[in-house]
Amino acid sequence: MKIRLDRTVCDGFGLCAKHAPNYFSLDDWGYACVIGDGTVAPADHDAVMRALLDCPVHAITEIGDRQPTVTHPPGPAADEDPAEHLKTEANEAQWGFTR
Repeated sequence: MKIRLDRTVCDGFGLCAKHAPNYFSLDDWGYACVIGDGTVAPADHDAVMRALLDCPVHAITEIGDRQPTVTHPPGPAADEDPAEHLKTEANEAQWGFTR
């Protein structure tokens, strides 16, 4: 995971430094700065995500490609007719619509 902070959006709430002090510091005026290059270790992922989600002005963003963690069921088979499941007058009782 890699993060980016838009300092022009930051309003200095400081929640990021509270949740992930190893990745965010506050400057002399209370605005956030990213410590390092924004690369987050897997062990610190939850703390940094909490900082990202709690930022009131959304100044922190996650960059890079996220890998899906959920596998989706396969779609219909190629030989299956997609029109077979359409709502029509012939099967209106099955779908529950009335006239």
